[in-house]
Amino acid sequence: MRLLKMKFTQQRQVRLAQGLWLLSWLAVMCGIFVFFLGLYLKAELLRRAEVMDNSEIHVVPNILMMVGLASIGTNWVASRVCQDSLDMSRFPRWKAFLLAWFVVATLLCFLLLTVVVLSYALQGSLEESLKVGLRNGIRFYKDTDVPGRCFQKETIDHLQMEFRCCGNNNFRDWFEVQWVSNRYLDFTSKDIKDRIRSNVDGRYLLDGVPFSCCNPASPRPCLQYRLTDNSAHHSYDYQSEELNLYNRGCRKALIDYYMGLMNSTGPGVLSVILIQMSVVLSLRYLQTAVEGSLALEDPEGDSEGYILEKGLKETFEDLKVKVLTFLKFGQVDPSTAQDSPEASDPEKASDNTTGKAASTTPAS
Repeated sequence: MRLLKMKFTQQRQVRLAQGLWLLSWLAVMCGIFVFFLGLYLKAELLRRAEVMDNSEIHVVPNILMMVGLASIGTNWVASRVCQDSLDMSRFPRWKAFLLAWFVVATLLCFLLLTVVVLSYALQGSLEESLKVGLRNGIRFYKDTDVPGRCFQKETIDHLQMEFRCCGNNNFRDWFEVQWVSNRYLDFTSKDIKDRIRSNVDGRYLLDGVPFSCCNPASPRPCLQYRLTDNSAHHSYDYQSEELNLYNRGCRKALIDYYMGLMNSTGPGVLSVILIQMSVVLSLRYLQTAVEGSLALEDPEGDSEGYILEKGLKETFEDLKVKVLTFLKFGQVDPSTAQDSPEASDPEKASDNTTGKAASTTPAS
C-alpha cells in the first residue's frame, strides 16, 4: 500500500517540475542565508573570545555554516533534476543518486532542528563560560605589560562601554581584585603601603572601578574611587547612588545579547526547515511520477506519485533488514565455524596437528 499517492498527468508533472525548480532555487538562497547567519554568529563569538572560558557554544555557528554550504549544493542538484525530468532520456541518469540525495537532504533538516534545540540548551554552558572568562579578564586587567594579556584592559573597557555594564556580576567585583598595575603605584605613599599591608595577599585593593564603568546618563560627574565612603563625597549615599555606575553585570549583558541573537535565528531556521522539507517531498513526488511514466513507456500518459512505496511499518521493516544485512557483511558465519571438525573437537584438532608434524619429520 503506497503512502500519500497522487495521480499525475503530463501537464501536472511539468507544473510540478517548474514549481520545484523555483522552490529549489529559493532553498539555495536559504542555504546562503544560513551560511552567513552562522558566519556572523561565529564572528560575534570570536570577538569576545578573550572573556570566554571554552568554545562549546561555537558548535551552533559551526553547524549552521556546514548545513548552509551543504544545502546550497543539494538544492542546486534538485534544480538540475527538475530540468532533466522534462526530458525522459536524461532523467534516468539521476536514479542512482537520488536515494543518497534524499538521505543528505533529510539529514540537513535534522541538523537545522538540532541547531534550534542547541540554541536554548547551551545557555547554561554559555553562562558558565562567561562567568569564568570575565572573572579572569577582570583579574588580568592590570597586566598591560604581560605578553598575551596586553590588550585585556582595552577589551574589558570596550566591553563595559559597549554593553553598558560593569564587572562580572556587578561593579562590586572590582573591589575584590587589584586592577591597578604596580608600575603606576607610588610605594612611598603611606596610604598605598597601608592598603597593601592590610591585605593578606599583599594586593592593592580599593573600593573603586575603572572609568569604563561610569554611566554617562548619570547627572552627577563620575565617582570612581572611595565608593563605599559616604563622607568622601558631598551629598552622597553609597546605598542609593548606584546610578553613577552601570548596575548590570557584563555576564548578564552578554548572555542577553548572545541568547537574543541565537533565539532570533530560531524562526528563520524553522522557515528554512519547512522550505527544505517541501523540496524533499516535492522531489519525491516528481521522481516517482516520472519513473512511473518510464515504466509504462508512455511519457504523455498518467502516472502515480507517492512518498513511500509501502506503508510506514513495512518500510521500517525493510530498512531494518537492509541495515542488519549491511552490518553482517564481511563477518565470519558462525555456522561455518561450527561445522568444521576442529572447531567441534579441540583434542582431535590437536592430534591432527601433532600427526602432521610427525609425518613431516625425516626418518633417522
